[in-house]
Amino acid sequence: MLTAFDWLRQAETGAELLATLEYLSTLPDLPTDRSELGPPFSALSGPCYRCRVYAPAYKKHLPHPIKRYCRHCSLILKRAARLKAAARYIILIWGYVNRLPRQLRQETDSHQSTPFSQFILDEHHFLLVLHRRQLKPWLQDLVLYDGPHLRGLLQIFPPATSRTNQMGSLLRRINHHETHFGMGALRVRFYSAPHQVYKPYLRDDRGMLTFEVTEFLRLLEMAAIFQTILPPAEQKALRKLLSLENPTEQQFYWGRFLGYLQQEAKDMLDAWNIRHWSPHQIELLYELVNYVAYYQEY
Repeated sequence: MLTAFDWLRQAETGAELLATLEYLSTLPDLPTDRSELGPPFSALSGPCYRCRVYAPAYKKHLPHPIKRYCRHCSLILKRAARLKAAARYIILIWGYVNRLPRQLRQETDSHQSTPFSQFILDEHHFLLVLHRRQLKPWLQDLVLYDGPHLRGLLQIFPPATSRTNQMGSLLRRINHHETHFGMGALRVRFYSAPHQVYKPYLRDDRGMLTFEVTEFLRLLEMAAIFQTILPPAEQKALRKLLSLENPTEQQFYWGRFLGYLQQEAKDMLDAWNIRHWSPHQIELLYELVNYVAYYQEY
C-alpha cells in the first residue's frame, strides 16, 4: 500500500504535487482495502497507469475500466489541471531539522508567510510549499521564533515543470542529499533550477549553493534592495555591463551608466563595490531577485 509520502513521489510536476498535497489534506481517504489493488499487467487489463498499484476506475454497468487511472489519481490529475498557473510561482522547502519549526506546529501568529501547503513526514522532516515571494518573510519568522535552537538543513528548490525532471525524482534526490549534513547548525541549500539538484557539486564549487541561514537572509535582503532601487531596464543594462571582459571598455561604459541612475542607486552600487564581484556572485544576486518582493514604502 502507498503511504502519503509515496503519493507525493508519484507527482511529475509542481501542479501535481500541489494537487496531491491538497488531496491529502482535504480528502484523506487513502485506500486501505486490499480489494482496491489493481490486477497485474496483461493484454486486457492492468493497474492504474500512474501509481501502478490500484485498480482503474470502473462504471458499474461496464465490465472493463473506462479510465487509465484509479479514482485517487483521477482526482489528483483533475485538481492539477486547475493548479498549473499557481504552480509557476511556488518554491519548495525540504527541511531536515532537529525539531519541527513553530510555524509548522502553528505556535506563531504570523500571517505574512502563509504557505500554499505543507507536509510533515516525521518529527525531523517536512515539505513546505510557498509562493516564491514569501521565502524571505518565512525565513525571517523561522530565525525569529526558532533561530537559537533549530539546526539542520533547509533545501530550497523550484518544482519540476516537465517530464524531463520529474517531481518525484527531485524529492528522492533532495532526500538523499541531506545525508551529507549533520545537525551542527542551520544551513540553507538554494537551487535556482530543478536540474541543479542532480549535480549539486557544480553549484557548490562556485559558492552558490550552501549558506548559513543568516547569510542567506542577508543575500535575500540585498536582492530586495537591489530590485527596489534599480528599475528592471537598469538591472538588465548593469548585468550586460558587468559581463564585459575588457576593463577599459567596462570603465568607459560604467561612467555613462552611472549618469542615468538616481543618487540612491549610485550609492548602493558604490557601497557594494559591485564591479569587483565575481561572475558567480552577480549571477546569484540576479537569481535571488526572482524570490523577493519590492519594498512598498520606498
